[in-house]
Amino acid sequence: MKNKLKAYLCLFLFAFVPHVYAAQIDTTHYQLSPGDKIQIKVYGEDNLSFDEILIPDSGQINYPYLGTITLKGRTLSQVKNEITQGLKGDYLLNPQVMVNLLNFKQIYVGGEVRRPGGYEYQPNLSVEKAVALAGGFTDRADTDDITIKDADNKLKTDDASVNMEIQPGDIIVVGQSFF
Repeated sequence: MKNKLKAYLCLFLFAFVPHVYAAQIDTTHYQLSPGDKIQIKVYGEDNLSFDEILIPDSGQINYPYLGTITLKGRTLSQVKNEITQGLKGDYLLNPQVMVNLLNFKQIYVGGEVRRPGGYEYQPNLSVEKAVALAGGFTDRADTDDITIKDADNKLKTDDASVNMEIQPGDIIVVGQSFF
């Protein structure tokens, strides 16, 4: 019996802890936005737990018993606290809520790159790494003409260096050289 318990504990640690840890590494102050994927777990309450939620353009979801919850612009901790407080008392005595970030919103790389398109954001992603995800620069690329816009299509810089760090939802456009 003890060996089975140890085996299950090891399985749990190897299967779940790295995923949870990885999701929490750089997300303490990260503000959620449309396109992010999150997971909500309420211990012992399958009807209140969701393995994967894609945050819609509205930035809001409809959560059982609580109604509309705004996710856009909020941290994982803020969402967890709202759900915990909303369920506490009327619905559950002491809800154990966990909210994890599964995937960041995609970044988009276009212009003079080999494979323009959307790519999964990774923490500490630079322009250079994003361009590498997109297959690298084309022969016509002007590496001194890189523009970055944010997720709302607002210009962040039109003079980006390849070492500049980007954020989830950023749009990178590499210009064309004349020669």
